[in-house]
Amino acid sequence: MKNIKIIFFLIATFTLTSCKKFLDQTPITSVDGTFVFSDVANTRRAIAGLYSQLSGDQGYGIRLSLYYTVDTDETQGPTGGGSDDNDRRAMSRYLVKPGNAQLEKPFNQLFKGIEFANICIEEIPKSPVYKNGSDKEKKQMKRMLGEALTLRAQYYFEAIRNWGDLPEHFSSAAAAAAANSYPSRVNRNILYDRIIDDLKIAATLMPWRNEVASIGDDIDERLTAGTANALLARIALFRGGYSLRNDTKTMDRSTDYLNYYQIARDACKAIMDKGQHSLNPSYKSLWKDQVCAHAVADPNGELMFQVTGIGLGGVEDTKLGYYNGPTVNGKGNKSINILPTYLYQFDSLDLRRDVTCAPYSVDKDGAKKLGSTVTAIVDGKYRRDWVTNPVISPASDQQYMGLKWQIIRYSDVLLMYAEAENELNGPTNAYEALNMVRRRGFGKPINTPDAIADLPAGLGKKDFFDAIVRERSLELGAEGIRKFDLIRWNLLGNKIAQTKTWIINAMIGTEPTLPTGCGPYGGIITLPKAMYYINNTIADDKNIWVNSYYQSAPPSAPTGTTKARWFDVNGSGTFDIVNVILAPNDAVPRYASGFTPNKSELMPIPNTAIIANPNLTQNPGY
Repeated sequence: MKNIKIIFFLIATFTLTSCKKFLDQTPITSVDGTFVFSDVANTRRAIAGLYSQLSGDQGYGIRLSLYYTVDTDETQGPTGGGSDDNDRRAMSRYLVKPGNAQLEKPFNQLFKGIEFANICIEEIPKSPVYKNGSDKEKKQMKRMLGEALTLRAQYYFEAIRNWGDLPEHFSSAAAAAAANSYPSRVNRNILYDRIIDDLKIAATLMPWRNEVASIGDDIDERLTAGTANALLARIALFRGGYSLRNDTKTMDRSTDYLNYYQIARDACKAIMDKGQHSLNPSYKSLWKDQVCAHAVADPNGELMFQVTGIGLGGVEDTKLGYYNGPTVNGKGNKSINILPTYLYQFDSLDLRRDVTCAPYSVDKDGAKKLGSTVTAIVDGKYRRDWVTNPVISPASDQQYMGLKWQIIRYSDVLLMYAEAENELNGPTNAYEALNMVRRRGFGKPINTPDAIADLPAGLGKKDFFDAIVRERSLELGAEGIRKFDLIRWNLLGNKIAQTKTWIINAMIGTEPTLPTGCGPYGGIITLPKAMYYINNTIADDKNIWVNSYYQSAPPSAPTGTTKARWFDVNGSGTFDIVNVILAPNDAVPRYASGFTPNKSELMPIPNTAIIANPNLTQNPGY
């Protein structure tokens, strides 16, 4: 069984890394760890196969990144189709059932990644070059052991935050099957503690970013000690946060949760003190000129954990910019929609708004923008019209564009540090980390205090936490983080209910203001029924419009513009967004319509997994 696993492992790695055609390969009939991990080059191929389980349609190529992360107070999943399609719409609306078509393969791929990692973790220390190679070879092999530990932690973490308690699987299938063929689920705290300990070890095995070249490795997007520490901080915050418990069937957190906030705080501080990672000075350039431009170099080291997309297919590429983002010449799905209440969470001077929120589609020429209604805004960090190196033709039906899903950025490290420090000691020493993120968002010098961007001084612990909750949304919006942040804070149900109330209240009156409490302008501004975009504009931000998001609309279209219905979505003369977003009087309920507290915080274990292992039990409420 072990040999079979390694054979399939090699097939995956040779497919990923070899420049030869398949028929040029020497046939492999029987191999074991002695061959696969015999030297640095072969081990690197095995590690490439381990990385490959992050991507593809069943990984962060579309399902784990986009299907599994909505509806929140930021985004809504696909609005068309039936209310319970046993597919992606049911999933986004919290109507998912154990037989949902989108559960089985991502679940299996995560455990495939865990199995690949287990093989590497068992076999690398046995390698002759790990023990007796040159100094450089030993460092390279230790780095790859650290990568395997870190990737196993990520695969397990993703599985835990979606499904909760799971079986322990920290040895290869060959060894595990002999001991217990049908393992039962164990408390997730046990799993979290194990992968937290693994990450502490991984951080000592891998080089920091500035040490990579000295051990003979290329400088690329492979994981480093900074990544291990960042993931350690993230998982520690989840270990110390709330989650839906299988035994009590309620949201709860451990009494020792502050211990894990300390781990998170220390891990973030280690990264910050090392000085190997910083913020790209321009938030827009980070996404447009780096991520969407397929830039190889990351001068600031902000992109700390990326998922590579290659191959133009469903196995190891991503549909980022096709399933989500603006359509170009009608190509694409634009299935992740920004909620109007989220757009208005941003200060008007916050430059992150026009990166995260794209209120347009692109005409057939690939350049001219056509303004959208407020209910058709899409997420904007992965945009087909921003893709370069190479450019995607507007006539192309291409769905896979090689864009990299971002798992952890340095700005997240700063915000995690601020959150943990505030929880442990109050906000005094947490301000600067959060303010650095805000200054960049407002286009200000990152290390210089700024009266406009910085939070007001003197906030108490509770008010500073509320600022953290808001700031993480503004900075990390539509990056697959918000849903799980809200769960670990036990705020998901509250934020969904609050968003629904705000949307309903936006219907009140013929010229209503933004509902009180919704963003910095709640209860102050008058919402426009229409927006007017400039004819033939190629702008990709607020400059497509001649009027403001924050004032009532002109009585008629200004010269050289075209009207886009804004809050008056259907042209009825009233504010009818509620019927588009919530559809309360329609046979097709929409935004988060199936959310049920103490159930929807976890997804059901796939039916196929329970059939395969009769000792698995189902999650509460399913």
